[in-house]
Amino acid sequence: MTDFFNTYGNLMVLMVFNAMLGLSLYLPLMAGQLSLASPGFYALGGYIGAVFSTKVFQSSDGAFPVSYVLLEMLVGGLASGVLAIVVGIPALRLRGIYLALATIAFVEILRVLSLNLTITGGAIGIFGIPQPFNRPLKYLYIAGPLLLFSMFFMYRLERIRAGRALTAIREDELAAGAMGINPTYYKVLAFTLGAILAGMVGALSAHFLNTWNARQGTFDASITYLTFALIGGSRTFVGPVVGAMLLTALPELLRFLGGIDQLPQSVRDLFLNGRLIIFGLLIVLGTIFFPQGIITPRLWERRRRTKAVRPAESNL
Repeated sequence: MTDFFNTYGNLMVLMVFNAMLGLSLYLPLMAGQLSLASPGFYALGGYIGAVFSTKVFQSSDGAFPVSYVLLEMLVGGLASGVLAIVVGIPALRLRGIYLALATIAFVEILRVLSLNLTITGGAIGIFGIPQPFNRPLKYLYIAGPLLLFSMFFMYRLERIRAGRALTAIREDELAAGAMGINPTYYKVLAFTLGAILAGMVGALSAHFLNTWNARQGTFDASITYLTFALIGGSRTFVGPVVGAMLLTALPELLRFLGGIDQLPQSVRDLFLNGRLIIFGLLIVLGTIFFPQGIITPRLWERRRRTKAVRPAESNL
């Protein structure tokens, strides 16, 4: 068992990180907004964590305190949230593909800025970011509770007035506005909450990866996070979590089952290195055969009702 965790510790941490990044993209989708800005906020949070840990915080004994990491996550989340408000108020007046193009442009602007600023290390990036843990799996001490809290928050959000307002906007924005719902307010709220989560994950990821550069926030990452939500399911918060964990672990699962090793070398390289091609195909096929994703609201509600009924039936 120890060998298993030592071997797959990095993978398990990445699965949790990607699950939260999938949730950060799912939040705007709750309001029917196709926003691809999460990688930009993720990169911003990572740069904040990298700069703070290498230039602001100093540790005399060589160990980097976890409290500093938590503070960086807080600052990264707040900075991402403020930027999301600034960007979201004008951008979220757009709809559909126009909003997607605007958020892609936002990600590219941040990427170009990070390539040309001295504080971000330019194209080389920031290296030697201190690590608070000596084993990758220990990052789950922070990432695990954050994921559970995010899922609980999403669970509650879907059941309160704000969540119902977001759903109403997604189904029919004009009708929601006629009912007294302010679409701009709720769309900016969802956009900001997603940005805060992405910024916090970015600050923690910078320590986990030990290096940070402009490649962390690109259009490629936008497609990856979108795949998590679309394949897992974009109508319930469980979908992006399942989709992210499944797609992150898929190459290792196939290797464990012997699937990859039996493929020709060219196909094997395509699967391992041409991830965006595979994800693009999954988006197309998933849209055709699973338009609501693997986890649908009806399936999720049915499972919850079944668990609630079984104890009552056992007492009969």
